[in-house]
Amino acid sequence: MDSNNSGDRSERLETLVQRLRLYNERHQNPVTEREALDSQDSYSVAVSSTKKRAAVLVCLFEGNDGDLRVFLTKRSSNLSSHSGEVALPGGKREENDADDAGTALREAKEEIGLDPSLVNVVTILDPIFTKNGIIVVPVIGILPDRNSFIPAPNTAEVDAIFDAPLEMFLKDENRRAEEREWMGYKYLLHFFDYEAEGDKYVIWALTAGILINVASVVYQCPPAFQERRPKFWSGLESLANHNNT
Repeated sequence: MDSNNSGDRSERLETLVQRLRLYNERHQNPVTEREALDSQDSYSVAVSSTKKRAAVLVCLFEGNDGDLRVFLTKRSSNLSSHSGEVALPGGKREENDADDAGTALREAKEEIGLDPSLVNVVTILDPIFTKNGIIVVPVIGILPDRNSFIPAPNTAEVDAIFDAPLEMFLKDENRRAEEREWMGYKYLLHFFDYEAEGDKYVIWALTAGILINVASVVYQCPPAFQERRPKFWSGLESLANHNNT
């Protein structure tokens, strides 16, 4: 590898790290369980009333062409839920996890063999709520040296590990959308078709939504298409359901 090229990559990644940390300081206020209990706004009430919490790792690295890429998995076809779907490494919070970043890093190690010491966690984005009331927290991490990671999939959970360019989630290419409705509100689910090493994948729903958001933050621009995210992702519908039970 050319030493100057390697230096340029390191500088680009360091610039990205600084920008994301600045974004975190200016725009983000990650909601912890304690903060949720202390706050009276409806968003935090929804958080505190939901017992299930999960985190996913959005692990970014530079490809050979200098583009930012993200690791994804194809879930095992033997799993009881979301079998065969494309996902980010992640899972439910466990008692021994110190925080959301700890959950995401632990799950990434268990699923794809990614050593937490190789990843630099730089920011945590706002939580997303599923229809089932699970809080999913996106954790953004940087892998400075792609060659330091040798993928080792946990075959009980993962059928395949691949990576995709982050910028594709801002483009209208190889994308389609389906309109869905939930409690009278119409929203769009986005589907991105992608091929890696001869295998075809469809990245959609919550995973696509997270990556659209991450790409918008990283590249500091909105997607080239109408997004129209589900309202329940913000927790508002979870709050309404909680109040009606």
